[in-house]
Amino acid sequence: MTLLLPLERAPRRARRRPSFWRALTVNIRIIGALMMREGTTRYGHENLGFFWVMGEPLVLTVGVMGMWTITGAGHGHGIGIVPFALTGYALLTLWRHLTGKFVRLIRQNAGLLFHRNVRLLDIFLARAMLEILGIGAAFTIAYIPLAMFGLVPVIHDPLVMVGALLLEGWFAFSCGLIIAAVSEISEAVEQFVPPILYITLPFTGSFYMAAWLPQKWRELILWSPLVNAQEMFRSGIFPVAQETYWSASYLVFWSAALTAIGIPLVQSAQKRVSLQ
Repeated sequence: MTLLLPLERAPRRARRRPSFWRALTVNIRIIGALMMREGTTRYGHENLGFFWVMGEPLVLTVGVMGMWTITGAGHGHGIGIVPFALTGYALLTLWRHLTGKFVRLIRQNAGLLFHRNVRLLDIFLARAMLEILGIGAAFTIAYIPLAMFGLVPVIHDPLVMVGALLLEGWFAFSCGLIIAAVSEISEAVEQFVPPILYITLPFTGSFYMAAWLPQKWRELILWSPLVNAQEMFRSGIFPVAQETYWSASYLVFWSAALTAIGIPLVQSAQKRVSLQ
């Protein structure tokens, strides 16, 4: 005689969360797609298109170098005007573009948040990476022919130079987060950002080097993270004989601290934006 036992219902499988590497791969694809969208929206499909991602800062940098060279402007510190202008305006352009274009960025891209996998931080990262890559490519395109003609020195330490570019980008990104959040909370902030960026020009280190200043002024100006990034960038390009003053850990500290402030501010500002 066979006993028929009641069948037990198989336990319901819990929905598996994606692994870290799979989630990272998805995030990279999302950021890449957002970068493509940003570049297409800004520069279009026709004519030069994506060239202007690097062409816009390239034209500005080369134009300033040409103007300084033609007018015979100089600083008398043994550094050619061409390498000085090229290094100065590369990071200056990155600082102004990255922070200035974060104004009201949440409202402008609110529609993208309807996509399940798109997060607000992805949008910010995509714009920041597009600017960093564009400035880096513009600098490289300008540097190669100038180096071939002996107008700029051979890069002394590429890792220091690239590290300075990335740290400057991170610092500008962290400031951009705060600007984006505050510009959503108060519309008046949008009008103050351009003049504030002009006020920061003396604190970028683009028009001088710390070694040229008296010691008391040098100690004061090195409190600026932007000056540290500029000095680090030039340290990677100029010969060892050229004295520079910078601290990568100081840049990391400021960037991390401002990022920690900016992300909660952005999340708070997002709640004020109507997603329609």
